[in-house]
Amino acid sequence: QVQLVESGGGLVQVGGSLRLSCATSGHIFNINTMGWYRQAPGKQRELVATATSGSSTNYADSVKGRFTISRDNAKNTAYLLMNSLKPDDTAVYYCYARLTPWGRGRNEYDYWGPGTQVTVSS
Repeated sequence: QVQLVESGGGLVQVGGSLRLSCATSGHIFNINTMGWYRQAPGKQRELVATATSGSSTNYADSVKGRFTISRDNAKNTAYLLMNSLKPDDTAVYYCYARLTPWGRGRNEYDYWGPGTQVTVSS
């Protein structure tokens, strides 16, 4: 069974940095897209950044220039480097992957991690 697990969240001061990691487990044939979403209290889950297997990236306007998404395709792992953190970045961050498990043909499925809390204090 495929699973995603985030790590690296925590408490950081304004202007600080954190690096989130998303590790996958299970039998995976191919990962199309990996990404990060976040959800702040009382708000809907929103896109932060995504990266395709072809190295194309996409960022929310609010994090452009501050956050960097990367992937290690050999390890089926994604990272999110967050610099110049602001209080508005406080949220639970979720890892996302659109992938094809082994034995499922070419069908792609969406998977989510349980989330990791990021708190930016002023």
